[in-house]
Amino acid sequence: MYDVIVRNVKIIDGLKTPAYIGDVAISNGKIVLSPSSEENASQIIDGTGLCICPGFIDAHSHGDIALGKDFTTLSKVSQGITTDIGGQCGFTSFPVNPKTLDLLEEDLSIFTDKFSDEMKEFTSFKKYLEYTSKLPLVYNTKFLVGHCTIRTAVMGFDNRKPTDDELEQMKALVREAMENGCMGISSGLIYTPGVYCDTDELVELCKVVKEYGGVYTTHMRNESNHLLDAINEAICVAEKADVPLCISHYKSQGKANWGLCKEGLKIIDEAIARGMDITLDQYPYESGMTHLYITIPPKYISNGIGGLIDYLKDEKMREEIKSEMINPTEDFENFYLNSNGFEGIFIADCPDFKDPVGMTIADYARKIGADPFDAFFDILIKNKGVCTAIYFTMCEDDIFSIIKNENTVVGTDGIVKSFESKCHPRAYGTFPHAIDYFHKKNNLFTLEEIIAKITNLPATKYKIANKGAIKDGYDADLVIFDYDKIGPGNTYQEPDLVSEGIEYVIVGGEVVYHDKKLTGKAPGKIVLHNA
Repeated sequence: MYDVIVRNVKIIDGLKTPAYIGDVAISNGKIVLSPSSEENASQIIDGTGLCICPGFIDAHSHGDIALGKDFTTLSKVSQGITTDIGGQCGFTSFPVNPKTLDLLEEDLSIFTDKFSDEMKEFTSFKKYLEYTSKLPLVYNTKFLVGHCTIRTAVMGFDNRKPTDDELEQMKALVREAMENGCMGISSGLIYTPGVYCDTDELVELCKVVKEYGGVYTTHMRNESNHLLDAINEAICVAEKADVPLCISHYKSQGKANWGLCKEGLKIIDEAIARGMDITLDQYPYESGMTHLYITIPPKYISNGIGGLIDYLKDEKMREEIKSEMINPTEDFENFYLNSNGFEGIFIADCPDFKDPVGMTIADYARKIGADPFDAFFDILIKNKGVCTAIYFTMCEDDIFSIIKNENTVVGTDGIVKSFESKCHPRAYGTFPHAIDYFHKKNNLFTLEEIIAKITNLPATKYKIANKGAIKDGYDADLVIFDYDKIGPGNTYQEPDLVSEGIEYVIVGGEVVYHDKKLTGKAPGKIVLHNA
């Protein structure tokens, strides 16, 4: 007696095997191929006209910050995600130092509208795991530990090198996280306080990661004018520490830099040829989303977001910041120039003053008859610095070049703060969009190839055992979809609409999503590294 049988379905196994019609059964949370026709099942799903494949693996997730919340869960599972890699770009809810918790919450405010009352107790990964054990998890999550969070715990937002003692404290926090099952460390080198670190600091922390067979993932120091320098720094860190490297949401931003990512791919391929293990993740859109305040040079954020708001209330400082954004005297990731000014910066969400939501800053400024910089500064002031913006900085040709690299996997980089807040379309639609965009519309891959890229490849790269393929005895994490219908159901104006064509999502053998609704089942698990 099986738990589930999916009959007469097109099987795409994640291994690039040509698709074929057959039956797939589930028994005790595991896949059974070629099930006995004589045995029945508690649930029989008619797969006629449908496809079945391994559950999608989100290689770049921020879902850990609001883990277990219905809005986070729906955004993931409704697009077929059954496992994700959380803790990216240097940000995690652990390890916390209660003395600097206010600074950490400023950094993490982009990810959630409400922090857990227990967060002050997340002083270690082990403590955080105790918290997650009580959550209703629908999908599986594997964790990185965030460098920004570690630095905040030890040094606050200080813009300096750590002392020897502080570096040892940071290494101890990394070691505790790795000993308890983190898969590695992530960095966010455009964000406070990660932006203030140097290469040597990252190397020393990654040497601890090496001891546990972990990985280094990085939102690099630059994805525009100095992209190649940033790639070389990332490779330098991983090579000196002898750890696998993942370059997060690889891209080249700003029209003047379009095509530069192809030169970067040559550098990456050369490093792989000499023995390095390098993965790239990508979201398949010409825009990204992050803090609105990141548009401002980081030197004005060393006193926290509250300190930045004080600056913005001073007319002299406003002029100074405006000048630095237009004609910078110091290098930083200049989202204003990369987006071709305020015409390419779209306000996704604001917690308090919501008038600009759904408009570019340029359009909003025209609407109210204000100078665009004044409109921009006032949006930040009225929302206490906590806004999310979508930046249109990329081109399609670069996106295609990156995804065709054999070491590129797909990640949402999705941020969903609540059911009420707005987000980037990638948060709900990345994986159906990837199938539709790369395979159906542009024929860059066969169906079997794109499914392998979003299932088995990330499972292999990130050492996620028994997932990413339809094989006997593998975990029954599966997606059943309608090929003709599969695609994103959302837009920039309505980003929280669920995807089309996802008929069933199964995690650990249980149906967790059907008829565009969560079923209420919560079989998800925390996947510990090297467990």
